[in-house]
Amino acid sequence: MQTPRSQQSGFTLVELLIVVIIVGI
Repeated sequence: MQTPRSQQSGFTLVELLIVVIIVGI
C-alpha cells in the first residue's frame, strides 16, 4: 500500500500542527 495520498494525509496533519504552533507564538 504505497500511495502518495496516504503520505500527504499524514504530512498535512504534521504541517497543520506546526502552523498552529507558529501562529500560537
